[in-house]
Amino acid sequence: MFASRRLLNAVTKKSTGIYGLPVHPNPRPQLISLYNDTLQTLEQIPAHAVYRQATAALTNHRLSVVKGTEDIAKIEQTLDCGQIEEVVVQAVDELKLAGKMLEWKPWEPLETPAPKDQWNYKYNDQN
Repeated sequence: MFASRRLLNAVTKKSTGIYGLPVHPNPRPQLISLYNDTLQTLEQIPAHAVYRQATAALTNHRLSVVKGTEDIAKIEQTLDCGQIEEVVVQAVDELKLAGKMLEWKPWEPLETPAPKDQWNYKYNDQN
């Protein structure tokens, strides 16, 4: 009975309670697709790039959680990143950012060297 009640609540969810964020009718396949697309985009970034390493680890963790169960409440609880609709928004944003990082190439050296004392401030006690 408890499982059927949870399933009924998932089906009858009318609102996220967040202005402008509608209830997603089937978020799990959407998340799997977004995470796979993000991982494919990250493969184009050099392996030594910290952004690729950190984002791939996070994305692989979230993908394993989403693939591990079909229970949306359990996914929300395990990820602890808000409602599933918020997680979908985060995944879309991360995919967009990965594309931008490919464009910006922050792993490449600076075009001009940084000034010698760029990170030394007058209030730093060690100067």
